[in-house]
Formats: sequence, C-alpha cells, structure tokens
Amino acid sequence: MKGDVIIVEAHHIRAAQAIVPKILPEIKRKPVRYTITVSGESGSGKSETGKAIADELEKEGIKTVVLGQDDYFVLPPKSNDARRREDPDWLGPHVEVRLDLLEKNLQDAIVGINQIRKPLVDYHADRVEEEEVNLEGVKVVIAEGTYTSLLKHVDTKIFIDRNRLDTLEHRKKRNRGDEVGDPFIENILKMEHKMIAGHKQLADFVITKEYDVIAVE
Repeated sequence: MKGDVIIVEAHHIRAAQAIVPKILPEIKRKPVRYTITVSGESGSGKSETGKAIADELEKEGIKTVVLGQDDYFVLPPKSNDARRREDPDWLGPHVEVRLDLLEKNLQDAIVGINQIRKPLVDYHADRVEEEEVNLEGVKVVIAEGTYTSLLKHVDTKIFIDRNRLDTLEHRKKRNRGDEVGDPFIENILKMEHKMIAGHKQLADFVITKEYDVIAVE
C-alpha cells in the first residue's frame, strides 16, 4: 500500500531467522513457486514480518515478492472506515476484502505466470489504483494480511498471536490517522479478534506476543 509505514525491528528479524531455515529445504525442492501467508490482528506486525522473511530469503539467493492484503480491500482506507461507521455489516473478509482476487494472483504465480495485475491502494489519496508485478525469477510469494490464513493455495501459514492490547505500541508507531484510542476502532478490533481467533489453528508457525516462534506439528 502506497503511503504505509513499515518499520522492521529486531524482533521481526529474529522471527524470520527462526522460520526461514525450517522451510528453506522445502522451498528449494518445490518445482514451482512457493507460497507463504502471514496473518494476525491489526498492528501485529504482519507487513514487517513478511518483509523480514523476504529479506532473509533474499540473503539465500531466493527472489521473493510480498503481496499485502491491504491492497485488496474493496474500498480504500478512509472510505472503508466511513462505510464501516454507516453499515455495521460492513466488516470481515467476505465483505471488505477481495480475497478471491488475492487467491487468483497466488494461483497465477504458482502456475508460472510472470506478470500479475493487482490493486494498489494509495493511503493518502484514498483511492485504489492498479499495478503490474513482475514475477520473473521469483521463487517465493508471501501474502500478508489479517485474513490471509483463509487462502487455500499456500505452502506455509504463519499466524502472529497478538491482540489489540499487545499491538498498541506498534499501532502508535504506524500512526495511521487517528485510529489509536478511537472507541469505534477499538470496538472493530475486538470484533476482528473474535473473527480470527481460530485462525491460529490453521498455522504451521505461531509467533507469540513476545515474538518467539512455535512450529506447529
């Protein structure tokens, strides 16, 4: 998303360094592109963790692209917030997000398509544009976002187990408008928590609130 703030910190790098060696052999063995999702609640560090994993893979000579779920929202951020305030049913993965398009982009990547067209949200302009992503030479595609655990064509799923209280400081650093402390947003985050609490059970790796990594057997 254009205009977003991504601050990769030591704990994101530490988690990436714990995960990458465990999946590297499988990535190298797979004859087609490898897919990873990083999911969790708002402000849990999904974008940063996805970037950190991509950086670690690049060190191994594995070209990686990160697709952010934020680009796949039906409406851009400010418009989406206004719609949520008008319509209490305007919330969740099957209403707000074009998960079907994100799924298609992943499928296209897996079958070897080297150019995909995807949405691109401009945060400050509050509009949705489009961009072409070149996948030539790319071996790994990472999809990060709140609901990406629901995607089907995925080799490794990562879930960050941090709730809205755990993510408060990170959300302050991210500084998206006036969302921190807004009672409406806090209520949205409570509802989001209920929606995705069970997604942890879908994960291959769980990152705890202290950013320790647990491999799920």
